[in-house]
Amino acid sequence: MGVGGPRLAAHRRREMARSYLQDSERYDRVRPGYPAASVDWLVPAGTQRVADVGAGTGKFTRELALRCPDVTAVDPSDDMLSILAQHLPDVRRTEGTAEATGLDTASVDLVTIAQAWHWCDPVAASAESARILIPGGSFALVWNQLDVSMPWVHRLSRIMHAGDVFKPSYRPALGPGFSVPESKVVGWAQSIRVPDIVELARSRSYYQNASPGVRAKVESNLRWYLHDHLGHEADAVLPLPYLTYCWRATRL
Repeated sequence: MGVGGPRLAAHRRREMARSYLQDSERYDRVRPGYPAASVDWLVPAGTQRVADVGAGTGKFTRELALRCPDVTAVDPSDDMLSILAQHLPDVRRTEGTAEATGLDTASVDLVTIAQAWHWCDPVAASAESARILIPGGSFALVWNQLDVSMPWVHRLSRIMHAGDVFKPSYRPALGPGFSVPESKVVGWAQSIRVPDIVELARSRSYYQNASPGVRAKVESNLRWYLHDHLGHEADAVLPLPYLTYCWRATRL
């Protein structure tokens, strides 16, 4: 894996990822989408056939469906895909993983992995993406991270245990099947209600895998920070700053 990435054992990665198979509706409601500038940079003009791998509830799939006529959503969670189907009934859905999508060889022009690369085995996922892509096809990675360069967001992320998954110096290692990846970072803000920041914490793997006591402490600390320390009213709407990291490479 490239410098600065997570170093999780395969069994631990699977264990933590299972947390997202719960509460899919909450995940869909409070997790951020993706700024148009990031999607437009990642999706080549004229792209027809796309596999959105690790599609989850379809946060990124929705953007693809606006731009590409033939989109397939791949995810290991039937629960996540059922939420996706409510928003995108015409998008094909299939259960699979980044390492084993179940799609045909050379069957798509673009593979995207949004907010899921840290759950993947990078070697196996890269090889599988190279297999299902046509020669000259594109491989796109994208993820949102809280903009912790802002002091109040940095402290918020620590209370939520939502520290950056990847360091800014991280470079994904995609293997010999791809060109050297290009990168782009897009800064933006999600408008979010103060109560939904607590819901955002509940949607994260740390909270999902924590004991009831730890969960209660996280929620108590968040409410103190948002209301007592920062002084926000219960019905306030905040601009929550994010950085969207984008990577694209070409299938050789």
